[in-house]
Amino acid sequence: MNVRVRLLNNKPIRPQAKYVLYWAQMNRRVESNHALAHAVALANEHGLPVLFYEGLACDYPFASDRLHQFVLDAVPHTEKRCHKLGLGYFFYARKNAQSPNDMLYRLAADAAAVVTDDYPVFIATRHNLTVPERIDIPYYVVDSSCIVPMNLFEKREYAAYTIRPKINRVLSQYLVPVERWKVNVPFRYELPAGHGAVSPAECDIDHSVAPSKLYPGGRKAAEKQLEEFLLENLRRYARESNQPAGRATSCLSPYLHFGHISSLEVALAVKEYAAEYKLVADEFLEQLIVRRELAFNFARFSPNPQSIDNIPNWALETLRKHASDIRSPQYTREQFEAAATHDALWNATQNELLITGKTHGYYRMYWGKKIIEWSRTAEEALATMIYLQDRYALDGRDPNTYTNVLWCFGLHDRPWTERAIFGMVRYMSFDGMKRKTDVPEYIRQVAALG
Repeated sequence: MNVRVRLLNNKPIRPQAKYVLYWAQMNRRVESNHALAHAVALANEHGLPVLFYEGLACDYPFASDRLHQFVLDAVPHTEKRCHKLGLGYFFYARKNAQSPNDMLYRLAADAAAVVTDDYPVFIATRHNLTVPERIDIPYYVVDSSCIVPMNLFEKREYAAYTIRPKINRVLSQYLVPVERWKVNVPFRYELPAGHGAVSPAECDIDHSVAPSKLYPGGRKAAEKQLEEFLLENLRRYARESNQPAGRATSCLSPYLHFGHISSLEVALAVKEYAAEYKLVADEFLEQLIVRRELAFNFARFSPNPQSIDNIPNWALETLRKHASDIRSPQYTREQFEAAATHDALWNATQNELLITGKTHGYYRMYWGKKIIEWSRTAEEALATMIYLQDRYALDGRDPNTYTNVLWCFGLHDRPWTERAIFGMVRYMSFDGMKRKTDVPEYIRQVAALG
């Protein structure tokens, strides 16, 4: 079997089925999708069409107008692409607790098999643990999130320097486009009632978190974001990616998280553009491939990727040693959430998250370090960080979210000089940010967003 594919039950293919069902939980796209390609291959083998199914619940953690709208923005393009390629398309949104909650099982009742996304966190993990034994057909999960398949790694890697050579040894084998496919049998069945997009206002979700002012969702927005990065920022990335006010990063993380574009597509486009214009893209590809896939590896082999117990022993011990150190000032979760600290840079970083659903990665490190410094305990700081990222970030609820948050506590890092509160965990200061970045310009930019 393909190394990207896992069969999570031992059920037989249903005879006289109507179709193969692809359930797009996390990779909500037609293009460059290994899971969809597997569903098509399975359907062609059995002389069946493919039904592409997307669901949108009203009760997933932190369901809000922001997250709902980002998903809904993608629906028209996905439906159009499915129909053009001969796939069926079904989108079902639960508006409230009274709406039917069995659509997957109703669709699976006519399917030969279910194919879905292999994803190590959030609701996909829960579904992939519970659904396979509740259906009487094969349930395949396919990794279409990573370039080098997660299944190639047998254990959790310690840091980037341990996973990098393993990735580089096989990267050329996997850094190739998804094989083009064609459905042999077009989908022609009538869909059940319930298909159709809704507006967030119709759903029983958190309406206090507004859609992003900067990042619309969907395939077209993802392609536009990639094109802008290639044309305007790739040549600046190595020099300016750690200058938040310079805006030299790709800003693709929301689209990668929701699966509107794949890291494979991005890597191939960057390599091609860099070769054509004689640019060096190594720094960007390090982040996109090595660092991102280190995060997926961490989440895959961690029973609870949100636990502080995941950090190295040296980090746990040093934080415990300094647990009673005086913290002044101290802020509550509500004060952090409202960007109500004494630090103008920290407040600007939080306000960018509140307004746009995203923050620059370099300042996000500072943001996290200061939450540790100003919280009563390390555990309280971790809970605050995860809450703020999961609720407001378009790229939250993701392996990268939990890895980057825990990096602030020493994950995938090394011991530094010992100091109060942090012990030997890396410290970041406002003075350091002033020396290295244009703090006033960044604060001005965020104020203009508001």
